[in-house]
Amino acid sequence: MKVGLILDGTIAAAGRQLAFAPTLALLDAVATEGSLQGAAARLDLSYRSAWGRFQILEDTLGQPVIRKTKGHGSVLTPFGAAFHQALGDASRASGEIIDREEKRLEATLAGLIGRATGPLTFAVSHDSVLLDALREIGGIAVTIAGSMDALSQLKAGRADGAGFHFGAATPDPGSVFADILADPALLTRPILRREQGLMLQRGNPFAVSAITDLTTGGIRFVNRQLGAGTRIWFDRLCAEAGIGGGDIRGYETEEFTHQAVAALIASGAADVGMGTRAIAERFALDYLPLGEETYFLAVRAFVGGERLDAIAATIRRRAEATPGYA
Repeated sequence: MKVGLILDGTIAAAGRQLAFAPTLALLDAVATEGSLQGAAARLDLSYRSAWGRFQILEDTLGQPVIRKTKGHGSVLTPFGAAFHQALGDASRASGEIIDREEKRLEATLAGLIGRATGPLTFAVSHDSVLLDALREIGGIAVTIAGSMDALSQLKAGRADGAGFHFGAATPDPGSVFADILADPALLTRPILRREQGLMLQRGNPFAVSAITDLTTGGIRFVNRQLGAGTRIWFDRLCAEAGIGGGDIRGYETEEFTHQAVAALIASGAADVGMGTRAIAERFALDYLPLGEETYFLAVRAFVGGERLDAIAATIRRRAEATPGYA
């Protein structure tokens, strides 16, 4: 279901009512075309009709709005240009509100037509506890994706929900994560807290004790793909430690899940990678904790708060019984 709202309104002056949208369109046309003839053609009006509209506008405002220039068409007067700018600013500001309300109304109407109880499609950043819980719940088709990709699928309408994380207490202002958390067309819940850290070969043969140790001793690192929440967190930790990807051997080697990273380390093909304690224990790896993060689940509003809360409760029950989760 797609909702389209438009800006409508009037400007009252000198006992007359000027329709907002047609007035702005008239001013836009002259400013763009540089002539009254061109503006009339752009608006599918006769020259006489376009000129008559400007006469009404000037009579209402009590100021000249358009000026004919011999051999150079027609231009807005300084007053006309300022009036045009004011209307344009109001239109753009209102457009942001309209866009938000379109999304809100789409979500509400979708819920009214009964989609909330049907099967769902989720794109989620990899997490073993989350995946086990979603299998238990049933009725949800799951695609594994990095946090950024999962949110892209949600925003594009290819998924009904997205699981994501960004490794910080709050998202950076203006980031896609901040936009998602503030989107009125979505319901978002923090569904679990989990520890992440460095998964190391058993016995930690390189005695890794900090991020900076990854730049020394020929340690082979295995990374997560671009857009993954774990990759975003790792890059932030590196920046805070004053090191870059070029300083780490294997930084360009990418895998798409915590399990794939752990499997490479367990096989001896790599020495260290970032992941959760639960996965490190599953593969009998050593583990160096780096911090905790919140994992979020965002769904389209038609799913409904009650269904989302039931999904979140199942996930939390599994998290509470898993090492490294809360």
